[in-house]
Amino acid sequence: MSTPYPVRLAGEELWLLPEKAIYWPAQEALLVADVHFGKAAAYRRLGQPVPQGTTTQNIRVLDALLARLACRQLIFLGDFLHGPGSHAPATLSALAQWRARHIDLPMTLIRGNHDKRAGDPPTSLNIRVVPEPMLLGPFALQHEPDPHPDRHVLAGHVHPVYRLQGRGRQSLRLACFRLAEAVSLLPAFGAFTGGYQVERDDSCRLFVIGDNEIWPV
Repeated sequence: MSTPYPVRLAGEELWLLPEKAIYWPAQEALLVADVHFGKAAAYRRLGQPVPQGTTTQNIRVLDALLARLACRQLIFLGDFLHGPGSHAPATLSALAQWRARHIDLPMTLIRGNHDKRAGDPPTSLNIRVVPEPMLLGPFALQHEPDPHPDRHVLAGHVHPVYRLQGRGRQSLRLACFRLAEAVSLLPAFGAFTGGYQVERDDSCRLFVIGDNEIWPV
């Protein structure tokens, strides 16, 4: 079982999770960014040789988190579906079965750029879809990491990763959380997503994910 890493942000305690999500105990909320369900299926439809089973893997991790944490809401910070090709029958069937296992859990999607191309999730999934920002407590929950005039922004979109340098030419790119004064970034939750390299400086705190643990950089 992975171990949460508690941090203080905007006066609230948040748990950084090695599963690349955030749990907010006071709201009993699980925050997830950039799942990109159906991305691999969309690529395969274009004839690209990409991994199979990524939707199943993402669902398995979500199920484990919801079983372990006291959640009364699940909030997706954008990019639930990857694109129009994500509406493949197998992907939608897997999502329908997953939703049925959590039929009483309120779920909200803050529409991201990929959601605008892919279209909203099927109404049968009973996921409330809202534009950004979604204001909750001291936070503006968003997809795009744009500053908010009076709330701390929790956002996705960037897929932050950090490069750890070893000896010689050895290095390792790891997904990370980037917590800053006004805008903080969640890593991409999806199992088949790229990453944008961020740097460490005095304006932020970085926490990388490795060996199923959170490590401050």
